[in-house]
Amino acid sequence: MKTPKGTLIAIGGNEQKNFKITNESFHSRFGEGFILQDIINNSEVDTPRIEVITSASEIPLIVGEKYKESFLMLGVDNVGILDIRDRSDADKSSNLDRITNADIILFSGGDQSKISRIFNDTLAHKLICDRYENEKFTIAGTSAGAVVMAEEMIAGGRNGTIIRKNDLKMGKGLGLMPEIIFDSHFINRHRFGRLAEAVALFPDKLGVGLGEDTGVIIREGNIMEIVGSGIVVIFDGTNLNYNQYGKLKNRIPISLSNLTVHILSTKDKYNIREKVAHIHYDSRHHDPELVPAES
Repeated sequence: MKTPKGTLIAIGGNEQKNFKITNESFHSRFGEGFILQDIINNSEVDTPRIEVITSASEIPLIVGEKYKESFLMLGVDNVGILDIRDRSDADKSSNLDRITNADIILFSGGDQSKISRIFNDTLAHKLICDRYENEKFTIAGTSAGAVVMAEEMIAGGRNGTIIRKNDLKMGKGLGLMPEIIFDSHFINRHRFGRLAEAVALFPDKLGVGLGEDTGVIIREGNIMEIVGSGIVVIFDGTNLNYNQYGKLKNRIPISLSNLTVHILSTKDKYNIREKVAHIHYDSRHHDPELVPAES
């Protein structure tokens, strides 16, 4: 498989501001200021051109403007809103030109199935994949915009810790990171069960649960670095020695044995191909009385 030259930044979301016209919600500052700075920092140019794609949202123009305000506060004023609402929009030459000229694209939150339905197999989808594979191009996504980066995409499901067969709804994502199944708002919305079911269904994929105000930066399709204030939970089903998912009837609880779980926080890294975690150690964050002496 060809190693992509681009960078993916998947953010778990932190969007808590109520709008009566929709159940979509977000902070006016998005709770992602530092992560937005990480997005800017991963560009190859000093003043990147950013296009915010709001296809997932029910309030796309409002969401787009909020992102423009947030990036402006971080010193970036070259930000556009790509208001792509249907497949014909995704094939328009004017929108393709804007994706071609962008240094960074950012998929907003909302409904990941809308992104999939609008973009999959369009000219815009092909262009985004081509640029990711062949150029120093950054693709970021928050919440739904992160979940859709997968090939096997979580489209919905019950929140909670009980795992029952077919509580989960899957769909096809953009396929930017086929080795991973992403889930967002992982801790706050109690999504342990649905990500575990996704890994039971696709044990060859890594399940990556993104906490709010937390993200991962994936460089060249392999090294995943955690950023933000929360945690990332990784489920690795490689060594499962009990997984009867395919034989179970609907709504029957699922049992998994020997599921490998990693809990990672900011600056930790994970090698996707080798499936190995690398924990960042900073002596300033440790009580010397509790750290074992070296022998």
